[in-house]
Amino acid sequence: MKPSRLSLLCLAAGLSVLAAAQPTGTGQLHGNFQILWQQYNEDTLIGAQVPPDKTGMNAFGNFTYTLGNFTAGVRFESYLNSVLGFPGRFKGTGLGARYAQYKGEIVDITVGTIYEQFGSGMALRTYWEPNLGIDSALDGIRAIVTPDTGIVLKGLYGYQRLDFDSRLINGSGIVRGADGEIFINDVVPSLRNKKLKITLGSSFVSKYQDGDNIVKDSLVLELPRNVALWGARANVLHGPWLVSAEYVRKINDPNADNRFIYKPGDGLLLNTAYSRKGMGISLQAKFIDNMAFRSDRNQLLFDVPINFLPAITRQHTYNLAATLYPYATVLNGESGYSANVFYTFKKETALGGKYGTNVSLSYAAVNSLDSTNFAGRDALIDGYETNSMFFGPEKFVRDLNIEIKRKFSKSVTLIYTYFYFEFNTAVTPVTNDFKGLVFADIHVLEGQFKLSKKTALRTELQALFTEQDKGDWATILAEFNISPHWVFSALNQYNYGNSDEGKRVHYLYGTVGYVKGGSRIAVGYGKRREGIFCIGGVCRNVPASNGGEITITHTF
Repeated sequence: MKPSRLSLLCLAAGLSVLAAAQPTGTGQLHGNFQILWQQYNEDTLIGAQVPPDKTGMNAFGNFTYTLGNFTAGVRFESYLNSVLGFPGRFKGTGLGARYAQYKGEIVDITVGTIYEQFGSGMALRTYWEPNLGIDSALDGIRAIVTPDTGIVLKGLYGYQRLDFDSRLINGSGIVRGADGEIFINDVVPSLRNKKLKITLGSSFVSKYQDGDNIVKDSLVLELPRNVALWGARANVLHGPWLVSAEYVRKINDPNADNRFIYKPGDGLLLNTAYSRKGMGISLQAKFIDNMAFRSDRNQLLFDVPINFLPAITRQHTYNLAATLYPYATVLNGESGYSANVFYTFKKETALGGKYGTNVSLSYAAVNSLDSTNFAGRDALIDGYETNSMFFGPEKFVRDLNIEIKRKFSKSVTLIYTYFYFEFNTAVTPVTNDFKGLVFADIHVLEGQFKLSKKTALRTELQALFTEQDKGDWATILAEFNISPHWVFSALNQYNYGNSDEGKRVHYLYGTVGYVKGGSRIAVGYGKRREGIFCIGGVCRNVPASNGGEITITHTF
């Protein structure tokens, strides 16, 4: 059945059921819009190019109607043409999502577009991130059953979104999944009032795709049509302590990510945390081995990922740390560890001052797998052998952060953050100019100043020092707010340490924003460097640009 025909059926069925079920009821309509328009100028100094149409426009509108236990929704999307950095094949205007849902006391059923996550996402996670151009939604049916208090069972079946050309275009593979979660304290009456809280879960996900034989160095290998993944997880909470663990295993899945080898995949995520008032400690360990899992074995990058492999490095927000050396999980294999500590020095003490001082420290280390490559025929079929879950010889990233936040008065707060990076640009490319292992120090001083009841100023002074890559950088940011409507900001990112003096460029960008109620309008103009844009641990490489931008959002 074509997606457009299914869209109409979903909408018609959902609305007719709503009307029949509660004809005298009053429904509610909610939604949001976003329009992003960009204009481009040529700038040979930073490598900014102008597309043939000289502009780009991405837009979407979500509409959700609820009436009692029923919900129906659609999302219109428009790419005329898509802005630079998005999938260039996204084009036209049409329905990108549509669904109808019934949510009762025991059964919750959705048909159409489905977003779902099992556990941490290592088994299955479908999600939409419009600012990155990522949508891995399932197009099918999902049922959630709650037979008793503390027990949740999920099942789903569908194709996965791959493309958009004036309508939703699905990939060729079918995804089937089931998940169960039990809150032991609700199931066992004698444990309901205990401090020890235990949650157990398990997942099973499989994909089906027609397969052909492939030839590797005169060997004829048959591609499996069905590939399965299973997983188990546990979460234990007792007072200030939290311990969680999740393990997943995938059977042989030759695909473009692993160069079509038949080695099984494994994933392990461990977390321990302790917190009390004014202090917290968390430790994480992650092991990923050949865990790229897609509904189409021939796709790469951001297309049709069934699962999500969370990064254990910190998700940075400051300009230099977030855009120059952001780290994302290596799908085919890595071993990593991280630690996070925060502490608050009490008020009216030498270190705490009048308002208290917050200090946090985080460290993450990720290496290649501890593995041995096969030779000859075994290399073509299985690729390599994993020796242990410990560090392999190749360093991927070291990420050390120290942050000190102190409020000096009711109107002045300062935050100092230090970053130290060892970043392998060959593993996570941040530009087209690979520099191997980069060592970088970043210093950031943020100031928050309340000037009056309606005005506030926020500033950032940032400096990055490195002898590799493109040399030293500096960033200055100023944001001036006039409550409740106006925001003015100016950003200057300057590559003053570039060994090529002709490329010591000021990337200056200014923005004016107006906010009222659920509406926001922002107008910006300036230069942006080539680099990485990340949201929630998912990153996309964006090209350099020079030009203007208008963003309009509205929520109702």
